[in-house]
Amino acid sequence: MNNVIIDGEDNPITFIFAHGAGAGMDHEFMQSVAKGLAFKGIRVIRFNFPYMIKRAEDGKRRPPDRAPKLLEAYQDIIEQCDADKLVIGGKSMGGRMASHLSEVDKVAAMACLGFPFHPPGKPEKYKGEHLAELQKPCLILQGERDTFGKREEFADFDLSDSIRVEFIPDGDHSFKPRKSSGYTEQQNIALTVEKLSAFIKGVLDEK
Repeated sequence: MNNVIIDGEDNPITFIFAHGAGAGMDHEFMQSVAKGLAFKGIRVIRFNFPYMIKRAEDGKRRPPDRAPKLLEAYQDIIEQCDADKLVIGGKSMGGRMASHLSEVDKVAAMACLGFPFHPPGKPEKYKGEHLAELQKPCLILQGERDTFGKREEFADFDLSDSIRVEFIPDGDHSFKPRKSSGYTEQQNIALTVEKLSAFIKGVLDEK
């Protein structure tokens, strides 16, 4: 598989981890989470969506591809993967794309880090309708202060019973807390890895 980074290559269970709209697979957040999961015995496959591959080649910033192209690229990665069952997910846009691929046979569950429920300041442009119908297990890790969906907004979101939501203390869309909160970014990334690895292992050990 070209254009892919694999952490923990020999680990027995697999998580495919897609990037968000603004930064590619080698972004610091992506690296920290992938390496943390690999340390816990999970093979993590990162990849770039087509528009990000082009950016890597010529350095020009581009908007994300349209959803059908993103989903096709994600499905290609799933098909190329040798695991019978795996968990898929991603940061922000990457997690949203993963949540649309729940019907793929190989997919046992989804994990979304910072789900973009709506653009900041525009709650009327809700992008989570399909989450009411999800059948397979899904973990949403959300910063409490995420402007794409804050903790206090969740009472209004219609989410399927198969979805588990966990909040990252005082985290923004990248899980960064304010200094005054008493939490650190490092602690929040460690917490993310902890919750994510427990979810992935729980799902795949049951298969």
